[in-house]
Amino acid sequence: MKVCLIVEGAYPYVTGGVSSWVQGLMLSMPDVEFVVQTIAASPDERQQFKYKIPSNVSEIQEVYLLDDDYVDNRTQKKVSLTGEEYDAFENLLFESSPDWSVIIRFFAEKDVSLNALLSGKDFFKMSLDYYNANFRRVVFSDFLWTMRSLYLPLFTILKSRTERADLYHSVSSGYAGIWGSMQKCLHGAPFLMSEHGLYTREREEEIIKADWVSGIYKDIWIDQFKKIGECCYEYADRVVSLFDDARAFQIELGCAKEKTVVIPNGVDYRKYEDIPGKEAGDRGINIGAVLRVTPIKDVKTMLSAFALARNKNPKLKLWIMGSMEEAKEYAQECRDMVRDMEIENVVFTGTIDVKEYIGKMDFLILTSISEGQPLSILEGFAAKRPCIATNVGNSRGLIEGERDDYGHAGYIVPVMGVSEIARAILRLAENETERRKMGEAGYRRVRAYYDEEEVFGKYRSLYEEMTKSREGR
Repeated sequence: MKVCLIVEGAYPYVTGGVSSWVQGLMLSMPDVEFVVQTIAASPDERQQFKYKIPSNVSEIQEVYLLDDDYVDNRTQKKVSLTGEEYDAFENLLFESSPDWSVIIRFFAEKDVSLNALLSGKDFFKMSLDYYNANFRRVVFSDFLWTMRSLYLPLFTILKSRTERADLYHSVSSGYAGIWGSMQKCLHGAPFLMSEHGLYTREREEEIIKADWVSGIYKDIWIDQFKKIGECCYEYADRVVSLFDDARAFQIELGCAKEKTVVIPNGVDYRKYEDIPGKEAGDRGINIGAVLRVTPIKDVKTMLSAFALARNKNPKLKLWIMGSMEEAKEYAQECRDMVRDMEIENVVFTGTIDVKEYIGKMDFLILTSISEGQPLSILEGFAAKRPCIATNVGNSRGLIEGERDDYGHAGYIVPVMGVSEIARAILRLAENETERRKMGEAGYRRVRAYYDEEEVFGKYRSLYEEMTKSREGR
């Protein structure tokens, strides 16, 4: 079996929950050939693989969203659209239901220069018509450049190479899902899409807060990602979510209910049996945050809450364990915050082996503004450590339980709720008996419902079911 595994902004250059999951999935199926198709913003000669690539990965194919012929000055022939193509692109730009098959085949069957397409008369006319109808209060040149920058990444994906495979599997919707949809359309092999986060919702939250998108254009960007999501749901044969509420949201966004299936994240709890614990004589209270230091993890709220709690309990020590490379400016702002507020006992470890540190923690903390089903919580449970987490994604389901009566394995707190987070920190810090009880509840839960071996086994069964279904046609 040959599988194209498609990822965006993650494996093999970025560490984190999704990347670790991709690595584990491929290692769990040594007899399956994987071609990894990875999407990044732009090439970076300093980038290095963060994982040892498994032997069953035959190739890694890369696409850079901002690295196409549009950005150079070569002379290219003009692009002229047929009536059907014009209607499809006009609907893509400004309506709700574009004919994606026409758009996909346009890029597949023609030697298209994106420079010529985005600078051509057809794209100009579409943009001008929409501008005159809706945006005459802004400068047209700004509007036109916004349209070009909006569609360059999407068209770059649609122009990308394809690979013949038995199955296409994207690990999100968005641009990865578009790449999978395109290859399914062109080659006819089944397409599986699994969503570890809610891509459309996350992009909406990101755009609403973004400084790089002026207010008048935010709705256009948000609508574009919704249309991309609808395309992915249309072409995917099966769509996986991590928990029931995420599945309901997929259906709300337009995914056919019969396509959906829930498969949770998993962790190999057996690997946490002999991890190192706290050193003898360490009387401090160690709080672990396993995360990438990025805005979506809201590390600044965590630092504010920790500072508030530590004023009342000086034994507290915060360990922020994860990459500082993905959002360097934000990571530096967090370091500056620690310095300027004179917050003592904060350690930024950078990328680490979680198993070397997590046993030394008394409990974990996660203050994200958006999550799917956090792997760091499951890792904490495997190490019998409770967690304080914001009420996002499936955090409440993990901590409070959805199918068992094991009890709470930590506390749920409001997003950006500094005072509530600080109170939860103090409560866990001051009650060792409660910490142990909650840690045991989490351990029982992860063993019963989130065993990595069983989770990847479900994906193996799904792969076989989907490829056999194709063979039987």
